[in-house]
Amino acid sequence: MATILSFKLLSLFMIASITQSQIFDVHGMKICKHAYPKHYEVSHTNIEPFHVMKKRSVDQPLRILLKYDDSVYRLDQETFLLINNTILPEAVQFWEKALYVRRVDKVIRLTRKCEDTQIFVKGNVTYCISKCKEKTTCGEVEVPNEHLDACRVCNAAGKDCHVLENSDQGEGVQDADFVFYISAIQTERCNKPSTVAYAAHCQQESSLDRPIAGHANLCPYNISTKKQDFEILLSTVKHEMLHALGFSMSLFAFYRDSNGIPYTPRNEDTGKPVLNENLQTYQWSDKVIKRFERKNWLVKSGFVPRHVDMMVTPNVVREVREYFNCPELEGAELENQGEDGTVLTHWEKRVFENEAMTGAHTQNPIISRITLALMEDTGWYKANYSQASEMKWGKGLGCDFVMKSCKEWISMKADRGMSIHPFCNKVKRDPLQTECTDDRSSVALCNLIRYPNILPKSYQNFDQIKYVESGEEGYYGGSVSLADYCPYIQEFTWKAKDVIVRGSHCRFTENNPKPEKNFALEKYGNESLCFEHSDHMWEESSCKQIRQWQHWGSGCYGYRCENGRLHILVGNYTYRCYHANQEIHIKIIRNEWLHKGAIVCPPCREICAAQFNARGESCKIGDEPPPANFYPRDELKCAGSRVKMNVTLT
Repeated sequence: MATILSFKLLSLFMIASITQSQIFDVHGMKICKHAYPKHYEVSHTNIEPFHVMKKRSVDQPLRILLKYDDSVYRLDQETFLLINNTILPEAVQFWEKALYVRRVDKVIRLTRKCEDTQIFVKGNVTYCISKCKEKTTCGEVEVPNEHLDACRVCNAAGKDCHVLENSDQGEGVQDADFVFYISAIQTERCNKPSTVAYAAHCQQESSLDRPIAGHANLCPYNISTKKQDFEILLSTVKHEMLHALGFSMSLFAFYRDSNGIPYTPRNEDTGKPVLNENLQTYQWSDKVIKRFERKNWLVKSGFVPRHVDMMVTPNVVREVREYFNCPELEGAELENQGEDGTVLTHWEKRVFENEAMTGAHTQNPIISRITLALMEDTGWYKANYSQASEMKWGKGLGCDFVMKSCKEWISMKADRGMSIHPFCNKVKRDPLQTECTDDRSSVALCNLIRYPNILPKSYQNFDQIKYVESGEEGYYGGSVSLADYCPYIQEFTWKAKDVIVRGSHCRFTENNPKPEKNFALEKYGNESLCFEHSDHMWEESSCKQIRQWQHWGSGCYGYRCENGRLHILVGNYTYRCYHANQEIHIKIIRNEWLHKGAIVCPPCREICAAQFNARGESCKIGDEPPPANFYPRDELKCAGSRVKMNVTLT
């Protein structure tokens, strides 16, 4: 009898997000907690008069000047080179291409900070009471004297206002619209789990309130230089920059229309909006954010009322209505969960899943047209929409998707025998069946998990779940709590002894399984996508034993679009798809093992339409496939009996 081999198997764990500013790990989810600056932490700087700035067209590409603190140069060489040569330049270049501003003709000289929080503003110029602070900081960075205006002071009664003796103004910052001060200090905020960076603005110009200076601190011990983490790190830095440029609770009250008129009324004495004492920032009007009631929000216990806060500025409204194909949608829903800095300062995760400006990065983060529309609605920028990436989550799914609960969406679609995507309802169990993300970029799992405590009634989304005991449904929800605990298909990582071995994104060659574990003959790389397997387990046979792998469902493979057909590449063979849902049966010998399984063909247009259109071609109509023996079929020739065993991934 043949010897039964033993295998060291990898354990599978879900991951929910990517690091970003001020992050906490909750059931695999990492939440962005943008610490918006309080009103007394931000100064206004006089550059040019309102009547001059207002007349200028918003046609100047945004110019961002980076100024490093000494701490950046103390990063280890590999990290410094990544940050200095790639991450920061690419993030800056993205926003400089994506946003236009009004031309600034004069140099920027930042306002010095005052010893007292009380200040006087006269003719858009800020005056301290008696004295300025010895050092002016922006975040963790001390602003150099050459960037500062002179110290201007008044007496306690607001009289005798003048430039303090022996206080000179610096040369200022020329040829820039925004100064970004960068530090790399392991602060207390960096000691919280997986915090990579955080950022905010620190000064605004006085005429139109546009942010002109901000800071970002990179957490040196938390930055990964691995290739597969590059995309997430870059997205994190873009995300943080946008908080400083305009997407922040502390800036909503300063938004203006296209004519430069504030959406939020101003106090005649201070020129500022009304202060929200609780939030310690200025209160915006309902022309910016407005609350609506969803009276019939379906959850497990029935219909309940739900309040939603929506960004209702005109360009955002136009974009979300078109994107979701919902003409009655009031605006873009903002996050309602988390603490200050997550609530209202990000898009709602359930609605905008992989948009980079949601409160938790999960997979494939992108900047969409909707985020660029918001920046245009600040009144400070024009958006270059060609810089937006295509978002697919929920696209065109209508008002039922974007205005109703995921519970109602799942129930309605299931009752009609339709796909419940982008949501899901499979609990991770043995045998483990994976799926593909909707964009086919990754092998994925449903992130439905059991929580130790029963979920709040407003987040219980299931009447019943397959393989879950009746009465236990209230403990189950998606691992990303910010998505209202709605479960959805998500990337994951393979781990061994809590060490990440590889990920499930098809594009990275680093994710290729080791040859002895590559039972489904996957190939990860730039030209690979995820394809579903059939319902049958994959099997490996040698002349001594048969192994059935109790983990299957999808895999990453190369592909080509040729002669009007999709071709899937497996091993050294090419398999042509003739129609959607065609099962291609695989029999390939690799490393003395015969691999047997099946891959399901997706619709040709889903994969190849763009390529064919670019070449003036198109997908051929579906046709009857040739007989099975038309495709390559390796045969294993053996004598004697074999041992059959199941190999289970736990």
